[in-house]
Amino acid sequence: MKECGSPAGKTTTPLPESPAPSNKRKVEASYTDTLPPGLQSDVPSASITYAVEVLNRDGRGAGISNQARVLLMRTGAPPEDFHAQVTGRGIILSWTNNLPLATLNLRYLYRVYRRQEGAPQPTLVGELPGGSQPRFTLTDTSFEWEKTYEYHVQTVTVIAEPNKPEVQLEGDDAPAIKVFAHDVFPPAVPSGLQAVFSGPGQQPFIDLVWAPVADLDLAGYNVYRREEGAAAAKLNAELVKTPAYRDTNVVSGKRYVYSVSAVDVRGNESARSEEASEAVP
Repeated sequence: MKECGSPAGKTTTPLPESPAPSNKRKVEASYTDTLPPGLQSDVPSASITYAVEVLNRDGRGAGISNQARVLLMRTGAPPEDFHAQVTGRGIILSWTNNLPLATLNLRYLYRVYRRQEGAPQPTLVGELPGGSQPRFTLTDTSFEWEKTYEYHVQTVTVIAEPNKPEVQLEGDDAPAIKVFAHDVFPPAVPSGLQAVFSGPGQQPFIDLVWAPVADLDLAGYNVYRREEGAAAAKLNAELVKTPAYRDTNVVSGKRYVYSVSAVDVRGNESARSEEASEAVP
């Protein structure tokens, strides 16, 4: 392209009333070109080239700008039925697939992005190949609780022709979904509780041990005790930090029944574990 003989379109950009010095002058302009059906293509190598010529008030220009090549390959349509659900395992994102299966030179991707409220840039959450199933699900576990996020899904067409660099074309985004990550989900219920009595030659006590809960936001445990036929009462004043507890307030001739719950850093408490009992001789 040597000159702009038949322009694809025209746009005007008003100049500042008081222009800055020429070496600091910067005016931005944009133009959207709506392609006619004859230029739209499904051929990976089809392309079109653009250049810009700036004209003064007399319609004169200094020539065309650098040239930008744009592939004409159609991009995928935005995914449909995009949903987000906050769960104890993470934020579950799901949508209906509308991308075709991969071919010899073409494959398609879904990219999921998350942007925290107030943040300038989004974060890539995950990437899934399109066309392989009717519906997709992706679970985001890298967020922080009690914060607000926006999620969106973008389609990507990947062109991989022999002896050519791979090209990725981004399609339109699905409408963004706003999510408040409010944690109302308790940790896992403790398991494997055991109660063992010790006493001969010393003050009697019952040791309790159980399998540790693996939740990352675990704050500690509550220990409950009841006598047979009575309601359970919490034994600890502060959260127990390790999966073990020694009950020294026991009386000879009684049987005690124990259970344990887990508590996270936001105070959500799990259900109590299966009970374990032990008698004091």
